[in-house]
Amino acid sequence: MDGCPVEIVIPEKCRNLDQNEEWIKIVTDDGEEIVRLHDYGRFYEIPGLYDNFYKSLNCQSPRVVCETLKNQMARGGWQKQPVRVLDLGAGNGQVGEMLTRQLDCEAVVGLDIIAEAREAAERDRPEVYADYYVMDLANPTDEALNDLSRWNFNTLVTVAALGFGDISTQAFINAYNLLPDDAWVAFNIKDRFLSDADDTGFSETMKKLLNDGFELLESRRYCHRLSLAGNPLYYYVIVGRKNGAAD
Repeated sequence: MDGCPVEIVIPEKCRNLDQNEEWIKIVTDDGEEIVRLHDYGRFYEIPGLYDNFYKSLNCQSPRVVCETLKNQMARGGWQKQPVRVLDLGAGNGQVGEMLTRQLDCEAVVGLDIIAEAREAAERDRPEVYADYYVMDLANPTDEALNDLSRWNFNTLVTVAALGFGDISTQAFINAYNLLPDDAWVAFNIKDRFLSDADDTGFSETMKKLLNDGFELLESRRYCHRLSLAGNPLYYYVIVGRKNGAAD
């Protein structure tokens, strides 16, 4: 794989797995290793692996979420106002980099639950983030919340991080509540997690947000990426504005 120091092997038996069970083999000088696609820490440790592998699966979410946010901001008259973004589940900085290209960002601050994400962002995209926090926002300390609050965020973005045991509903709500009213919120989420069959809590969380005054501006289903079998995996991109705290 171009730009990546490992060989990728996709066994045939992996092509029919559910999204959260998908795995590949990587071949390095030390031998073969099985890596789950949701083992982001391992992906981030190897320079180029995450970006190149997900590009090969035609992952569209960073572009779709950032462009949808940009378009809605333009409609709302925000295209020339400075944007202070909390990038929740920031990973290695793909989304943060795109935000700095798409928007007039005064500051983009990253936050992720694993240290490997920050290390990868600092290695691959050192110019993107004004700061980068490693913490579980589901149970933050008062000191952590105060530190985050000093940035005066007016935008929350989270891409490919909700559900599957990554960013929990409580972490998302706590990030949402860092924002003032009228702030922008942009995220994506697997279509199943907004259905009646959802068992992650996000379907109920979305209903509560709407009841609490979240102004939904755009909700659109699209292909997030291809599965290992080459089948489309569908997500929703959601953009709106905060109007009241979430419970």
